[in-house]
Amino acid sequence: MHFALCTFHFFVVSENASLLLPKLLEMTAARKASDLHLVTGRYPTLRIDGNLVPLVQEEIITPQQTAALAHELMSEEQRKRFTAKGEIDFSYAFKEKARFRVNVYRERKFTAVAMRYVSAEIKPFAELNLPTSLEIFTRHSQGFLLLVGPTGHGKSTTLAAFLDIINHTRNVHILTIEDPIEYLFTPDRAIISQREVHEDTESFNEALRYSFRQDPDVIMIGEMRDPETIATAISAAETGHLVFATLHTNSAAQTLDRIIDSFPGSQQNQIRSQLASILLGVISQRLVPRIAGGRIPAVELMIANHAIRNLIREGKTHQIDMVISTSSEQGMIGLDRSLVNLLQRGEISVETAQLYSLNQPEMIKMLG
Repeated sequence: MHFALCTFHFFVVSENASLLLPKLLEMTAARKASDLHLVTGRYPTLRIDGNLVPLVQEEIITPQQTAALAHELMSEEQRKRFTAKGEIDFSYAFKEKARFRVNVYRERKFTAVAMRYVSAEIKPFAELNLPTSLEIFTRHSQGFLLLVGPTGHGKSTTLAAFLDIINHTRNVHILTIEDPIEYLFTPDRAIISQREVHEDTESFNEALRYSFRQDPDVIMIGEMRDPETIATAISAAETGHLVFATLHTNSAAQTLDRIIDSFPGSQQNQIRSQLASILLGVISQRLVPRIAGGRIPAVELMIANHAIRNLIREGKTHQIDMVISTSSEQGMIGLDRSLVNLLQRGEISVETAQLYSLNQPEMIKMLG
C-alpha cells in the first residue's frame, strides 16, 4: 500500500511537471529572459536584462518537482549520464518555438536546472549593436579569431552572426563543434555541419582532430577547454582554415596569456610564434544594462597588426592594451573607450560605465 501511494505521488508530481514546464518556458520566451533557474526551495527565477527576477506568483519548487522537471527535459540516455556524473549539458527544443541550452546539476544533493534561452533568429551585427566593421573577419580564408568574455555576455550570439554572414556570402563548408548546439543554421551558399559533443562526438578535441578529414573551410569551436584543443585549433588555422573559438577571459591581453600559459614552459616560445603568425584578432564583449532597458554590448577589439604580432612573439603581451588604445585609426578599440562612447551617446549611466570598466582612472581621463 505504501509503495502504491509513493508511485501515485510520483505520478502526480510528474504530471504536474509536464504542465508546469511548458508554462515556465512560454513565460521565459514571452518576457525575453535570458535564463530560467529551477532550484529547490526557491521560486522559479528568470534572468531579465542581467537581473534575477523570482516568479512569486508560482509556488516555491520542491525537491520532487526539480527532479521531475529535469526528468521531463532529458532523454533516457541523458538521464543515465546525469546519474553517473551529477551534471550534464544539452540542448532542448520547445514546440519549434524556442531552443534552450540546458545544464542539469546537483546542489545539496538535490537536482537543479539552469536553462539559457537561445533565440531562433540569428541577428546581424547592426541589430546586435555591434560594429559592422567586424564583418571584415568573415572575408578571410585562413586565420584564428577569438571571441572572449564572461558567461552569458553574448559570445555565442556574436559567433552565430559571423557564421551567418559567411553562410550567405561564400561557397564553403562550415563545421561547428558545440556543447550543446545552440543556434540552428539553414544552409544557403555554404554547407553547414553542426556537431554536438556527447551526441555526435566524444569531445571538442576528438571532433577537431577528425575535422581535417571532413574538408572544412571554416571551423567554429564552441569552447577551448584544454591545451590539446587549443593546440589543434592553432594547427587548423595554420593549415589553411578560418577558425573561430571562444574563451572565458576578460581582455585580449589576458586571453593570449591564458593560451600561452596553458602550455609547458618548453613549448611557450613555439606557441607565441604560431599565434603571432595566424591570429586575426580578439573580440572581448560585455552586455551592459541600457538606460532605456535591455542590454547593449561594450566591445574591446584587438586586430593583429604588425605591432601586436611583434609583442606576442616577444612575450610582451602586457603592452597590448597600450597598442589598442593608440590604434583607433586601424579600427581597434579598448573596452573603456567603448564604455565611454556608450556613455556619451546616452545609452548607459555613469555608474554602469564605472562598474564594467577595467581601468577606472583611465576612463576618468577619457571623460576629461
